[in-house]
Amino acid sequence: MRFTLIFICISSYILGYSQSAFYSTENKKAIKFYEKAIVCFNNINPNNGKPDLIGAEELLLKSLQKDSLFWEAYSLLSNVKVEAGDINNAIFHRKKMISLTPLVPLVEYFYLSSMQMAIGKYKDCLKNALKYKQSPLSDKRYMDKINRMIQNCEFAIKAIKSPVNFEPVNLGNSINTELPEYFPSVTADDSTFLFTRRVNDISAPMGRQEDIFVSKKTSGNHWGNSQLISDVINSKYNEGAPTFSSDGQYIIFVGCEIGEKDNKGFYQYGDGRKGYGSCDLFYSQNDGKNWSKPVNLGPKINSRHWETQPSFSSDGKTLYFIRGLTYNRQRRSPNNQDIYVTSILEDGSWSKPKKLPSNINTPYREESVQIHPDGQTLYFASNGHPGMGGLDIFMTRKQENDSWSDPINLGYPLNTFVDENSILISPKGDLAYFSSNREGGYGSLDLYSFNIDEKFKPLPIQYLKGRIIDAETKQPLFAFFQLSDLKNGNLISQMQSKIGNGEFLITVPNSTDFALHAEKEGYMFYSKNIHMDSLNLSKDGFLIIELDKIKAGTFVLENIFFESSKSELKTSSKVELKKMLKLLKINPELKIEISGHTDSDGDDDLNLSLSNERASSVVKWLIENGISSNRLTFKGFGESKPIVKNDSEENKAKNRRTELTIIE
Repeated sequence: MRFTLIFICISSYILGYSQSAFYSTENKKAIKFYEKAIVCFNNINPNNGKPDLIGAEELLLKSLQKDSLFWEAYSLLSNVKVEAGDINNAIFHRKKMISLTPLVPLVEYFYLSSMQMAIGKYKDCLKNALKYKQSPLSDKRYMDKINRMIQNCEFAIKAIKSPVNFEPVNLGNSINTELPEYFPSVTADDSTFLFTRRVNDISAPMGRQEDIFVSKKTSGNHWGNSQLISDVINSKYNEGAPTFSSDGQYIIFVGCEIGEKDNKGFYQYGDGRKGYGSCDLFYSQNDGKNWSKPVNLGPKINSRHWETQPSFSSDGKTLYFIRGLTYNRQRRSPNNQDIYVTSILEDGSWSKPKKLPSNINTPYREESVQIHPDGQTLYFASNGHPGMGGLDIFMTRKQENDSWSDPINLGYPLNTFVDENSILISPKGDLAYFSSNREGGYGSLDLYSFNIDEKFKPLPIQYLKGRIIDAETKQPLFAFFQLSDLKNGNLISQMQSKIGNGEFLITVPNSTDFALHAEKEGYMFYSKNIHMDSLNLSKDGFLIIELDKIKAGTFVLENIFFESSKSELKTSSKVELKKMLKLLKINPELKIEISGHTDSDGDDDLNLSLSNERASSVVKWLIENGISSNRLTFKGFGESKPIVKNDSEENKAKNRRTELTIIE
């Protein structure tokens, strides 16, 4: 943080003056040393962009030897210490300056409180910030910053009195090195770990660059030796801040431009990649053995601004990321950043990104976003919400009406007066990972884990492994599937099985009833009503989904639901109905019959009539949505064709069904 010009121009009243009449000393040698120090402090070295701090300090100490009451010298010495990052001594010299003059400019208390906030001296900061605010001479230009400091001090003082559980454990030398490691990501089954490492590379433009590394879990919370994820993804330029899809099949990461625009208006991002300026988001897919050539996510997401730190939701279609609109070249990062969200549309394109609401995004910096695999709990870093000063870690949760709860600070000592970010909460919600340069590490930034406090844990989840195969040949299939919640009809997850082995891995909330659909061109769509507590899994723990090639035959529609004793379709039937609609549209020669069936309870004639009306309701919905009536027939069979004995509630539920029969 650079206070130089403000301190010299406003607080010290010295630039532009050389006559001794304007100084608090009459000692000419003291003034001479002081004015030479001003020159050192304001002459920026073109090679490193820094002033001569050592020379300025030596001259100021000589000046104070000549007159120890020369308060302007203490003021400038405080500025020198700020620029050098020595805030403790900057405060010491600032206080000394204030003690020496009865005419202290009020703005000095603003700067003093800013320095005290920067090193966590909250009580002192609060005292001086209130002194500034309560003065009738306070400058309104600084009032927003003063109010934020007061708010942060009050929060921090209270938070320190009630610390949260926080005992970080270094992830060890299989992950950490003497180089900086940060921005972790993990698959939904907690088996594969991604992170960014800044490596020294003489072939890189600046002699160093960022690469993405991967590690596999060995046992417990122990990770195997990390290695570069792929030469296809990593280059001699910067790649980092990766996020996995829940099954590890896709990776979305950040790449930054390295040159000027070409004649088509694109920037070069290394290894032939093109982009839109600053940093862009790219994706790559794994075919079971190798990662594909990275592809830019396109102009809806990427822009001339800074897009970074993506987090891909476990639903397989929602992406959160950070966009910075103005860039600080000196700090090499945006001045203000916000969290955006976009999703994959039915045609496979991305929707236009939207900013999260103002109770999440502030006029300041939000970053390090993570949407937990529960799909509802969001973690992020911000310096715009009440906190300990700098960037703190917060959490918010998505509500039933799609709004977001007000953010909660994760507390002290996880959050401190320095910047905290780069946090990742494990899929189980018991562990958190973060990056820190605390003492005792391997050097620079290391990755650590810690047990997260109970009140900050995400919602409980479980995950489901599956394998999609051809029903006849038993060969694995690359197919599309969806999982929906039967209670509300909401889509939980959608993605594709892996190329090569047909496997998938999805996270599932802690409810029990779901609708699972799978589809592939040339195959009948698969429909299954799933109860997580009674799944029939293979010996290796997979749910096997067998897809039948389209041919004449009868298929049970397990996810068509009606109101009790009525023929009105429930909202939860919409997912299944849309699958039938899609099947008929992409196979225009297909003709089908919809049949309705009941259990044996009640009057036979009423059951027959009800089953006929229910089958008719399905056909009517298909016609209303564009399917020609000459391709559709329906019939009710009542209780006449049970598939199991009507001797239990479970069996009766199986007999109450809707079927689709392919006629042609």
